[in-house]
Amino acid sequence: MKSDLDGLMKEAKLDAILVLGNADHNPPMYYFTGGGHVSNAALVKKPGQDAVLYCNAMERAEAARSGLKVIPLRTGASEVLIKQPEYIFEEQNITKGRVGLYGTLDIGEVLSLAQAIRNTYPEIELIGEPPENSIFLRAMETKDESEVARIRKMGKITTEIVGMTASFLTQCEVGDDEVLLKDNGSPLTVADVKSKILLWLAERGAVDVEGTIFAIGRDAGIPHSIGTPDDRMRLGQTIVFDIFPAESGGGYFYDFTRTWSLGYATPEAQKLFDEVNGVYNKVIDNLDLNAEFKEYQKMVCNEFHRNGHNTPMHTEGVLDDGYVHSLGHGLGLNVHERPWSRHTSPDANLLRHGVIFTIEPGLYYPEKGMGVRIEDSYWVRPDGKMEVLAEYPYDFVLPMKKWKKK
Repeated sequence: MKSDLDGLMKEAKLDAILVLGNADHNPPMYYFTGGGHVSNAALVKKPGQDAVLYCNAMERAEAARSGLKVIPLRTGASEVLIKQPEYIFEEQNITKGRVGLYGTLDIGEVLSLAQAIRNTYPEIELIGEPPENSIFLRAMETKDESEVARIRKMGKITTEIVGMTASFLTQCEVGDDEVLLKDNGSPLTVADVKSKILLWLAERGAVDVEGTIFAIGRDAGIPHSIGTPDDRMRLGQTIVFDIFPAESGGGYFYDFTRTWSLGYATPEAQKLFDEVNGVYNKVIDNLDLNAEFKEYQKMVCNEFHRNGHNTPMHTEGVLDDGYVHSLGHGLGLNVHERPWSRHTSPDANLLRHGVIFTIEPGLYYPEKGMGVRIEDSYWVRPDGKMEVLAEYPYDFVLPMKKWKKK
């Protein structure tokens, strides 16, 4: 939690942190400011002291909503740091020591300002942490009640839209070639479905930041294929629907996946789904407080390996099919954050109080034209119980209301 940052800074031997960039879609800056229309800002925090926000004077009213001390600048913070770093560093009495650098900014600006700081203050050491283990991700790993409430609300929006998508698809007319049809009789495509999803998200104050996955057939067998826009929606093919929207303005994410087959499923696809669903249920039944997340990845790898599938734990190199990824990840201001579940992850990635994490086993066979993934997001409650933050059915075959199998 945010209250952990001072201790984490001390542990990392940081004398200050400098966060750069916009307030929205920039998790370290958002963590302090809560978002808002604040661009090209700089935030400085020293251990045991409140953070100070430097921003363009034209945005000072927006910046003040953060509740932080705000110091207006005549231009963007990066320009000030490049041309006159002492304006910020002298005021904060930072002339030597270790300063952690975070946030998002054009890499050219980062290099220029880093050089300017080094030239002006040779006794300052700028520190860049590995992104998967930064003090911010370690602080963000556990959530307070207000953060959980926001993620839960995003889960409600997400599952509502998933239900609307299922209803829309199952009410479509079906052509002679088993392709779904729009009202004008033309084929329904992936792009058509996504346009509906984007509209429904916007109407509910959510945004598709990183690209919703809605992939059918061969694309469903490639875990992060977002789907080919011109692909037609067809009966009897697996559809992987992985939706991970965020609050408008760069806030908290939700992450959720269901796999569908419209009208009917082939025996091979049904078998694949049943395997994934069985493994998912086994993991959920065995989740324990303070367990190492990677132990469940090992469980899943062993289960799938016994059934004849490739896994990261049993196969070297890049995997083209089988179980090709890790079981899950933390969730918050980043769609992927601590704790990590790779079988090689450090032991410290635990399912401890306050953690929100995903469980998402899957099997993928692009050359067979199919893939299956099931995903939900869970919260480790104060009482140690694991709570799914948004309930939704696990139906694989969705019956078509205007079609009967011949």
